[in-house]
Amino acid sequence: MIIVMQRQATAAQINNVITFIRQRGLHEHISHGEERTIIGAVGDERVFEPRELEALAGVEKALRILQDWRIISRETQQQDTIITVRGQQFGGQQCQLVATMTSSQLPESINIFIDPFYQSASPYTPPLQNSINMQQQIKQAHQANQSVWLRIRDVRQLEPALQAEADVIYLGGELMPNRTLLNEVGCLNIPVVLCKDKHHQVDDWLIAAEHIALKGNHHLMLGEAGTLSLERNAPYRLDVEAIVKARQITHLPIVANISHLAHAYMNSATLMQLAQAAGAHIVIY
Repeated sequence: MIIVMQRQATAAQINNVITFIRQRGLHEHISHGEERTIIGAVGDERVFEPRELEALAGVEKALRILQDWRIISRETQQQDTIITVRGQQFGGQQCQLVATMTSSQLPESINIFIDPFYQSASPYTPPLQNSINMQQQIKQAHQANQSVWLRIRDVRQLEPALQAEADVIYLGGELMPNRTLLNEVGCLNIPVVLCKDKHHQVDDWLIAAEHIALKGNHHLMLGEAGTLSLERNAPYRLDVEAIVKARQITHLPIVANISHLAHAYMNSATLMQLAQAAGAHIVIY
């Protein structure tokens, strides 16, 4: 991080900034110019925000050198991450398909996406029989060597999903700001899809993914399920730009969930082609 001191900054103010940097475990590199002093904070600059430094007396501005993500960045790992789930490889150059379960019958696809919100009775709430039914569905899928991708919508649903032995935990975009949940899944050794919400930017998405990776779980995929659209009859659209940008920045597999994005002007087949062209490694349909 680069800290630019104000023109009238005193020696005491400069020393105060240096002390602040050292307290966070970094060391300084000082350049005295004719008009201003510039201090370089050398080390992991993610331990503080630029605004913390800008609040110190005598500081004009603070600028990051690195992005807020490192573990998931291609600067750290150039090649694509490949995650194996029940013998299926996700990531790299191939595109895998995951079929959405829309009835009580399991789809014939080798990979199945289950969102209990759309089932008649949620397995996450009483009675207990609903939870037993979900466990039976997943057990039946495993007997057929099918992988199960299970969506949760609350941190309290994580434990039932793990007890049911879901192969992949899918976090909806509404959970992305939930740091408690990100901490929990970051401590797991199970593949997780972190989905971007309708109003989130790519940077928000990647910062949240980095937070999970910092906790130790590197079995991580990025999910895109639609962003806001200006079209009245199609309020959500596939965020192609986000997929393209994330594909260039990060080595993580990217999931495009098009299961609820089809509309009068773009059917599922076209959306699937669009997702694949943008670089999605996995398409949920």
